[in-house]
Amino acid sequence: MKNNKEAFRDYLQLEKKYSPHTVLAYWNDISSFELFNSVHFDQSTIEKANYSQIRSWIVSLVDAEVSATSVNRKIASLKAFYKFLLKTQQIEVSPLTKHKALKTPKKIQIPFSEKEVNAVLDGMQNPIGFEAIRDKLIIDLFYTTGMRRTELLHLKIANINLANKTIKVLGKRNKERILPLLPVITSLLERYLLERAAIINDMNVDCLFLSKKGVKLNDSFVYRLINSYFSTVSEKVKTSPHILRHTFATHLLNNGADLNSVKELLGHSSLASTQVYTHNSLSELKKVYQEAHPRNSK
Repeated sequence: MKNNKEAFRDYLQLEKKYSPHTVLAYWNDISSFELFNSVHFDQSTIEKANYSQIRSWIVSLVDAEVSATSVNRKIASLKAFYKFLLKTQQIEVSPLTKHKALKTPKKIQIPFSEKEVNAVLDGMQNPIGFEAIRDKLIIDLFYTTGMRRTELLHLKIANINLANKTIKVLGKRNKERILPLLPVITSLLERYLLERAAIINDMNVDCLFLSKKGVKLNDSFVYRLINSYFSTVSEKVKTSPHILRHTFATHLLNNGADLNSVKELLGHSSLASTQVYTHNSLSELKKVYQEAHPRNSK
């Protein structure tokens, strides 16, 4: 018979459809508290733990210089576990009902400027050969669709609809969304697929982006690719695929796109997640406002 922790893991995998990486993170966080509770309170299970015990764990994490962000993530895992126990009627009250998350400093992700993006793409004009076309397509897709790195890596050939100029993306929690493709992207996709077909003869290899040897690309390859191109045109500390996603959203908002449309394109479940991208748009709005409002000249 499965214990509650194993049942919770199955719940995350089968019902919530979380990725293996996310499920492992939840498992490790809960196991960490389980071990702490056993050592410091001589309690074999955490189902009956109280907030005082959890608070002691939080203090120990802070004393160990674990960041507030990481502590909040661990507590979020624990809160989800107790919510599951409530749902399955294993407990009557969650010990984390009144818990307030630790305050964390807001990190502002600085997007690339249009000048920086154009410098990279202009430097990749008219790519020749499988790898050059693939690399330009990856950068162009990030910038013109705002998709996540994992979403790009899991793209299948079947996800592409060149006739409709769309691409299907599998996002977080297996949520699908259809993204429009610009003509410049569909043209590049057609070139890439021809090059890919000439190199990859195995019809069973359905993953869109591959190495020259026919192997699926990994996270580190894509990160290195973006960093290698953008570090030459930008002095920003972070030059990653996520910054390109951030750039996509910021540039759309700067050029008049409404927040809800950007939310749908990014695959966010709520506007609160999208609003993090508005700080640069606000600065652009202020600039336009100051230049256009007649009172500013007085």
